[in-house]
Amino acid sequence: MQMRYWIMITVVIGGLLPLEQGVAQEGRFKITATFSIVGVDPETGECGAAVASKYPAVGKVVPYVRAGVGAFCTQHHHVPKWGEPALDMLAAGKRPEEIFLKLLRDDPDAELRQLGIIDMKGRTAVHNPTQAPQRSRYWGAMTGRHYACQGNTLTGRQVVTEMAAGFESTKGSLADRLMAALVAGDRAGGDHRGRLAAGVRIAKTGVEGDWLQLHVDRGDDAVIDLAQKYLQTEHPAKGVWGREKLAELLKKK
Repeated sequence: MQMRYWIMITVVIGGLLPLEQGVAQEGRFKITATFSIVGVDPETGECGAAVASKYPAVGKVVPYVRAGVGAFCTQHHHVPKWGEPALDMLAAGKRPEEIFLKLLRDDPDAELRQLGIIDMKGRTAVHNPTQAPQRSRYWGAMTGRHYACQGNTLTGRQVVTEMAAGFESTKGSLADRLMAALVAGDRAGGDHRGRLAAGVRIAKTGVEGDWLQLHVDRGDDAVIDLAQKYLQTEHPAKGVWGREKLAELLKKK
């Protein structure tokens, strides 16, 4: 498989192709440099993922969630066709690390992938892009109780550590914690190329399909645009995280 790195530069920096074309032509655009978080709340039966990037409409190609199963993110030389099979394997009782072994075993570009996964028990696995090119560094990941956060093409380690801290320190619903983590990572520097797109997806046991799904496909400050959209949306997935906390995080920029 060819990397076609020059194509990605045209899309995410030059912005020369229409958004829909960049999303639809899955075979052409492989380098979805980004940062993301997957998380679960076993008590409420909720699972979810949040993501941000310079890549357009990133929320539609990186995160995958399924009620009662868990969440999965595929990024940096992403493989969207792995999304549903990964969740199928989780649903069948496979451990997260087993799933990665299956996905990556015969993949010639395995060390260019970054993956994060979590099941409803809170078991996690992360695979980092150890052969990522210079432009895609810094990359890294952290896991903790009921979450895993991962990113590449970052301004530095603080992006990942602040995401983890944001999730752990936020009181409220799972959606609140995922949004707080995404904003914290973004304010810590995020993707070193810019802030074009962001998204969040939540699934809940007993609810068919996505329980909550919000996207900013193209914007000047996508994570903050997404946070504002989240705050303005009336939905039972939301908890107590509000404008005061967002204002506090914005001060850290």
